[in-house]
Amino acid sequence: MNAAPPTAPADDAGPVTVVGIGADGWGGLTATAREALREAEVVIGGTRQLDLLPAACPGRRVPWPTPLRPAVAGLLAAHAGRRIAVLASGDPFCYGIGRALSEECGPERLRVLPHPSSVAYACARLGWPQEDVDVVSLVGRPLAGLNRWLYDRRRLLVLSAGAHTPGEVAALLRERGFGPSALWVLEQLGGERERHRTGTADTWPDEPGDALNVIAVECRSTGLAPRLAAVPGLPDDAYEHDGQLTKRRVRAATLAALAPAPGELLWDIGGGSGSIAIEWLRAHRACRALTVERAPVRAARIGRHAAARGVPALRVITGKAPDALAELPVPDAVFIGGGLTTPDLLETCWAALPGGGRLVANTVTLESEALLADWYRRHGGELVRIAVSRAVPVGGFTGWRQAMPVTQWAVTKPVTKPAAGARPAAAVRPAAGPPDAPTADPAAGPDRGEER
Repeated sequence: MNAAPPTAPADDAGPVTVVGIGADGWGGLTATAREALREAEVVIGGTRQLDLLPAACPGRRVPWPTPLRPAVAGLLAAHAGRRIAVLASGDPFCYGIGRALSEECGPERLRVLPHPSSVAYACARLGWPQEDVDVVSLVGRPLAGLNRWLYDRRRLLVLSAGAHTPGEVAALLRERGFGPSALWVLEQLGGERERHRTGTADTWPDEPGDALNVIAVECRSTGLAPRLAAVPGLPDDAYEHDGQLTKRRVRAATLAALAPAPGELLWDIGGGSGSIAIEWLRAHRACRALTVERAPVRAARIGRHAAARGVPALRVITGKAPDALAELPVPDAVFIGGGLTTPDLLETCWAALPGGGRLVANTVTLESEALLADWYRRHGGELVRIAVSRAVPVGGFTGWRQAMPVTQWAVTKPVTKPAAGARPAAAVRPAAGPPDAPTADPAAGPDRGEER
């Protein structure tokens, strides 16, 4: 007789059906979605979503707790072996609960029945092509994240955290020099109580409306708003600093050498004003970064800069490298902007990098330059000197004034080939999502676990 197959863990028993539901409730669901909910023994969702179900759904109704994300695994395990359905707002994978469920139990266990998302509804109501719209979620995320997306004539869809979000968005637009921007607040999209409110940021009323809303913004600048390019090399006056700032043209060359790509993590060592990490994050919404700065005053300033430039997800670590680098997630790239001669700093950063990772170090001192020359001799890469001169008045004429030249070493760590016969490493789940993942509990929105 063949041996019985091993028993799967309890929390892997059976599929989890994820049903998207809109403001139109039960009437807007397909026959397949209705059948799945009627057959479920346990239905998990936000309180508002659960209230949309009729008595014909006899399964036990379980509202999401607060905080939501840490509870997902426990709830699935608590109801293992039973037929589970999870309610999501609209499309579960459009800023919804789909990400958390996929991370916890794997996509192969999910049966997803999506509903039109609020993004799809909003674009349909406004006649906006989705591919031309930037979507920004403010559920469980700082309002400051909107700053990154403010460009004249761009269209934004802002997924709202609640009834007060439209007023907060209007106030931020006024503060940033985008008061003439047109606003549409689209409430209860797809439902019987759908309502649209229109106006401008300059004239938007303070009173809150419906908690279930999406904010559409057609950005219009007053002309006085600072113009910040989408590429690295923002103006130096975009940052407060005490002299510890990688200047604009050197910064652009440094980011080019670091070569940010979506999803990659940067260590910015000796953050100063945080400009390198901030502009790394601005390269793509999935980029991640942390910066290490030993001076508390500078560390606090970096946090302010990150918020003002629209990347509040920047993690600021107050401490001295290399000690502060212990137990940090593995980087894809490392920038060292100060403290190169600190014992073991270069060695620690080099050891932390995986094969294919990049390291870039800048210096203006002879002592650090000698150190970089030695590492260049041993590990290769590129050793360059960047010299920038500015035109300045010389009496009644104009001449050149040269800034201190910057020596830069940029290197990619070689990829080590696995030994013959070695088994490939098992795939591991990423420790954290990109900055656009919620930084706080998504339950802060009008519905726990809904797409917002």
